[in-house]
Amino acid sequence: MSQQAAAAPLRLGLLGSPNSGKTTLFNALTGLRARVGNYPGVTVERREGQTRVGDRRVVVIDLPGTYSLSPISPDEAVVAEVLAGHVADVPPPDALAITADACTLDRSLLLVAQALRLGLPACLVVTMVDELRARGGELDLERLSAALGIPVVGVVGHRGIGIGRLRALLGDPQGWSRPAILPPAEHAELGGWVESVLGAVQHQRPGRSRLTDAVDQVVLHPIAGTLLFASVMVLFFQLIFAWATPAMDAIDAGVGWLATRVHAGLGPGIVTDFLADGIIAGVGSVVIFLPQILLLFTVLYVLEDLGYMARAAFVVDRAMGRIGLEGRAFVALLSSYACAVPGIMATRSIPSPRNRLVTILVAPLMTCSARLPVYALLIAAFVPAERVWGPVGLQGLVLLGLYVLGASAALAVAAVLKRTLLRGEDLPFYLELPPYRLPPVRLVMSQVWGAASAFLRRAGTIILAVSIVLWALLTFPRVETPPDLSPPEAARMQLEQSLAGRIGHAVEPAIAPLGFDWKIGVGLVASLAAREVIVATLAQIYAVGSENGTSLRDAVRADPVFTPATVAALLVFFVFALQCMSTLAIMRRETNSWRWPLFAFGYLLAVAYAASFATHRVVSALG
Repeated sequence: MSQQAAAAPLRLGLLGSPNSGKTTLFNALTGLRARVGNYPGVTVERREGQTRVGDRRVVVIDLPGTYSLSPISPDEAVVAEVLAGHVADVPPPDALAITADACTLDRSLLLVAQALRLGLPACLVVTMVDELRARGGELDLERLSAALGIPVVGVVGHRGIGIGRLRALLGDPQGWSRPAILPPAEHAELGGWVESVLGAVQHQRPGRSRLTDAVDQVVLHPIAGTLLFASVMVLFFQLIFAWATPAMDAIDAGVGWLATRVHAGLGPGIVTDFLADGIIAGVGSVVIFLPQILLLFTVLYVLEDLGYMARAAFVVDRAMGRIGLEGRAFVALLSSYACAVPGIMATRSIPSPRNRLVTILVAPLMTCSARLPVYALLIAAFVPAERVWGPVGLQGLVLLGLYVLGASAALAVAAVLKRTLLRGEDLPFYLELPPYRLPPVRLVMSQVWGAASAFLRRAGTIILAVSIVLWALLTFPRVETPPDLSPPEAARMQLEQSLAGRIGHAVEPAIAPLGFDWKIGVGLVASLAAREVIVATLAQIYAVGSENGTSLRDAVRADPVFTPATVAALLVFFVFALQCMSTLAIMRRETNSWRWPLFAFGYLLAVAYAASFATHRVVSALG
């Protein structure tokens, strides 16, 4: 190998089908040091990590999972285009590491055959070899290497077994063996090629996992599986309040203590108000909900890595089919519970353009993590923390109800769109059900930390920036208050005469039928940047007009405007309204037009207003 080749970084593409262990291999090679980005011109997430083999730097590219290089969906098309070097500003890989699950090798060999015909240096990484042996399977890796004509390495990624040998291979990919005869190009002939390869490697197919079969008898049952899913969700939302509350109270106390110290240390003044009421109150009011965010993502990642989410998609496929969608749409919508942005990006796995567009338009109705601070604040402040039955609490049930309302609305809107604006034929739904596997604790922790880091970055960037702007809008222009006014009355006058107060009073007539006043109006306008900004807005408003040390929950609870009808209407408004600039931007990129994002914003705003109006009237009538 020349010195120039040794100095140039090796771009290694990880290619494989979903659930083949590709991500685990990526983490094992890069040590979880990943950089996330999007391919230029398309919104498909890619991950790049770096490692070193000797003196050479290796850039590992985790390509989207695909079953074939003959694409039927946008994400599969991206893989084929990247490998062919047709994506602008993204150099094609110099070599490929193709992952294949040892227990489903026959299905992976079709992708291997297509990859070999690309002519790039390639090696095959056979994952889950420990599971193959445990299930009575047999695979001769040396004969498999001879049959394919490329290096073959068996690994157990999460235990690091075989990773050393793979890293040694990466030192000289140009020296890898190549197939003497390429596999046939015609799909009809590939079946015979696959059988010949399997026959040459003394391949003993693994027996079925008794545990997986036994559990699937319940999980995949149309009735029992649905009841199990409902039970898991009820338990999850109980945990959000039961387990997160002590940590949230501790963070709340810390934020209050810090604000008090700033007031005591600096004394009265504009700088003190900026630091205590603008920065600490604004950002701190959102950071308080970090424990609930951690619980949300922990449960979602554990269920996904365990193999349960694929089963949930299978169970609801029949119900999704009745409204004109499929299980792949469910997977995308489920991703939207974390954030609508990756959920919308996940729609690239949906082959039908019309089904994909419908899923994009209803994804914002799924309750994302940005809504959780709003829900948690209002529920904790106004819903009694009492038990309904056994360990089931009222607060958790209300939170579950909001999630169910959003999901039900998404399905209802999808059904309407599929029968009106976006009629079209459906394509077959194919989803591999992986065996149940306990995810490594290190992997789950890294995934949760990634989500928590994103939440904190959002708090330290978007929320911080908006908090600074809001503080300025709430503080200026300064007004002279009559000397006979009490401090709370003077603070209220300053608020109402500020730029933010004037904005709130301007929109108040439009939102008054919902029971909202000008303060809520300011929060709604500010939350167009991001939903959770309304929490930061209210924190700043009440920090100006309340005594130091009063929590936001106590402050909103003491405000007469927050009647049961108003609280219910505000919760319902946030279930439906599309208040997220990031979501609108990603919809614009995915649909290549502002037509559909504006349509989504408009129809969701109309639904949110109508539903909030009806909720306020009904709750008011009930007393």
